[in-house]
Amino acid sequence: MAVRGTKDLFGKELGLHQHIVATARQVLEAAGALELVTPIFEETQVFEKGVGISTDIVRKEMFTFQDRGGRSLTLRPEGTAAMVRAYLEHGMKVWPQPVRLWMAGPMFRAERPQKGRYRQFHQVSYEALGSENPILDAEAVALLHDCLRELGLRRLSVKLSSVGDPEDRARYNAYLREALSPYREELSEDSQERLELNPMRILDSKSEKDQALLRELGVRPMLDFLGEEARAHLKAVERHLERLSIPYELDPALVRGLDYYVRTAFEVHHAEIGAQSALGGGGRYDGLSELLGGPRVPGVGFAFGVERVALALEAEGFTLPEAKGPDLYLVPLLEEAVAEALYLAEALRPRIRAEYALTPKKPGKGVEEALKRNARFAGFLGEDELRTGEVTLKRLATGEQVRLPQAEVLGFLLGTLS
Repeated sequence: MAVRGTKDLFGKELGLHQHIVATARQVLEAAGALELVTPIFEETQVFEKGVGISTDIVRKEMFTFQDRGGRSLTLRPEGTAAMVRAYLEHGMKVWPQPVRLWMAGPMFRAERPQKGRYRQFHQVSYEALGSENPILDAEAVALLHDCLRELGLRRLSVKLSSVGDPEDRARYNAYLREALSPYREELSEDSQERLELNPMRILDSKSEKDQALLRELGVRPMLDFLGEEARAHLKAVERHLERLSIPYELDPALVRGLDYYVRTAFEVHHAEIGAQSALGGGGRYDGLSELLGGPRVPGVGFAFGVERVALALEAEGFTLPEAKGPDLYLVPLLEEAVAEALYLAEALRPRIRAEYALTPKKPGKGVEEALKRNARFAGFLGEDELRTGEVTLKRLATGEQVRLPQAEVLGFLLGTLS
């Protein structure tokens, strides 16, 4: 059995995942993004510093282990910290800025498995590094929206907010501590810890008891505490989104789950995939590179979950076209022809997709197997064909047959299939 919270991918499900990533590649590389592949594990401090000690990811969900040298390593729980680490390590700061990067691959979090959420899951991530310009924030929102629209999704909603600058957050956290400390015992155990570490994280609590208390107290949103620069930045992002005709709603309650965010935060939701409706999201993280020991490098980006997007596509009735079968399925009619079928199939590859039966078949059974494999042609190798060095081809769509020398099969099929 596969480990709980993981799954094998194959067939149509794998095909759908590949289709999602291929579509994202097309959209993001058209915008100038360079593909980056980081290792699936990093030194633990990359995530402790980059994601934040107060987050559930670092406190509860990371898969951390020691290697044989006693170093603490962690399977990557998200992509941004690793991508910024790569940007710094490979001197990308001297490249023309901004540097746009994208990545697709598995992430790992030790959380309770549920529909669309696994312990090994897959994300597409995008980052634009090297500029504070709010145009890049709007472009990131647009690119996430473009990826999902290009896949065919229509029932999308974009939520936009701001978590302010560090000094704005400090004021807001002080306000939250003052407002919530008298009610500490009414908070969940997790939120009692967050009250000391990072009170803003309480707003993102999954506890209904916490959310009810926040509503009862009428806790003010972060947007009320934005400084002039952060407020101007948000207004600029809104103007750009309006010019780009990206529909969005300002959501004062939106709090992204990672500590490195500043200013812009956004999510894209699809209501038909359940209570956890976010397909993906992102925001600005201008101080992350400094937390990782590098110079200040402003950045903005997003990630979306491949599994969650697959659920949304299924909810909208999307199905992939039938998987392409072999161009030619070779049917040996006697034992001596099995090896000849292999030799011919190998001679035709990789110009065409050629498969063969490993045991002799009667013609009718061979056609039946070829149809099951969705083949275009069946090729018969019997006693006469072996003697003359030929093969009998049958076009399965029409029943038309032709007998050709083996040397002419490739040219015939290339001309017919083109």
